[in-house]
Amino acid sequence: MVGIKDVARQAGVSVGTVSNVINRPEMVAEATRHRVHAAIERLGYVRSESARQLRAGRSRIISLLVLDMANPFFVDVASGAERAAREAGLGVMVCNSAQSPDEEADYLALFAEHRVRGVLVTPADAAGQNLRNFRRHDIPYVFVDREMPDDQGCSVSVDDIEGGALAGRHLIAQGHRALVYVSGPMQLPQCQDRHKGVLAALAEAGMEPEALVHIEAERLDVAAGRDAGARLLGMSPRPTAVFCANDLLALGVLQALFAAGVSVPHDVALVGYDDIEFASAAAVPLTSVRQPAFRMGRTAAELLIEETGEDADAHRHRRIVLRPELVVRDSTLAAAGRHGRGA
Repeated sequence: MVGIKDVARQAGVSVGTVSNVINRPEMVAEATRHRVHAAIERLGYVRSESARQLRAGRSRIISLLVLDMANPFFVDVASGAERAAREAGLGVMVCNSAQSPDEEADYLALFAEHRVRGVLVTPADAAGQNLRNFRRHDIPYVFVDREMPDDQGCSVSVDDIEGGALAGRHLIAQGHRALVYVSGPMQLPQCQDRHKGVLAALAEAGMEPEALVHIEAERLDVAAGRDAGARLLGMSPRPTAVFCANDLLALGVLQALFAAGVSVPHDVALVGYDDIEFASAAAVPLTSVRQPAFRMGRTAAELLIEETGEDADAHRHRRIVLRPELVVRDSTLAAAGRHGRGA
C-alpha cells in the first residue's frame, strides 16, 4: 500500500509538506502543490480515512446491529438510519446478529476495535451482558425496537403491548373465542409484550387467559412459521384465529394452512406484526400491526448523532415510544359471528 512517505519521497518534499497539501493546501506554494499532486497521481495514493479518524479521535461511521437482516422490517429500519446519517455526513455499517448472543458479542467487539462513532442495536442477548461489557469502551449506543431498561442511553421502540392488544381486540371483535399466539423466543421482550397485549384484550372482553394457546417458535422466520402452522393443524379442536409475533411467522403459518387446504380467513383468521411489504402482497393479503420502521431507524440515528456531535454536552437520554397501527386486510375479514364454536 502506498503511504504518505512514498509520496514525499517521490515529490522530493517532507512528509509534513504532503500533509499540508492534502489538508491545508493554502499553506503550500503552488509549484510544490503541483509536484505533490503529480506524485499522488503517479503512485495512486489514497489517504487512510481510518488513520485520520484515529488521530482526530472521531469516527464517521455508525454501526447498526439488527436481529435479522432477512426480515424486511429491519431493512426499513436501516434505510431510516442511513438517511439520517447521510444528512449528517456519516456512514452506516449494517451487521446482522442472526438472533445469536454470541454473534452479537463478536460484532460489539469489532465495533470497539474500530472505535465506531456509536452503535444502534436491537439486542439479541436478553440478559444484557454483552452490552454491559461494551459500555467500558465508552462508545454510545441507542436501542432500536427495544426500550432501554435504565438511564444509560436512548431508545426508540414501539408500544408492543398496545400492538398485541390491537390484534387481540380485532380478532375478538370478529367473533373469535379460541386464539393462538405464535411467538419467537420468549426471552425477547418484543415477544413477551405482544403476548401481554393479547391477554389484556382477552381480559377486556371478559375472556379467560385459557382462550389463548401459545406456540413458541425457535426463530422469527418463515420456516418457523410453517412449523408452528403444522402444530396448529394438529390441535383439536382447532382454534379459529392466529396472531403471530411478526409477519414472517404469519406468512409461514399461511403457507402451512394453505398446503393443508385450510381456508384463511374462513376457517382460520390470521394477523401478523410489522406490516412489511410482503404482508399486502401475500396470496391472502395479511392483516398486520404496523410499526413505523423507517421512522424508528431515523429517530434512533438522530439521537445517536446528537449524543456524539458538537453539542453532546447538552444531550439528555430519551426513551421514545412510537404508536403501532392495525392494518386490516383479507386474512381476518370473514363474516363476524361464524367463529363462536371455540368459545
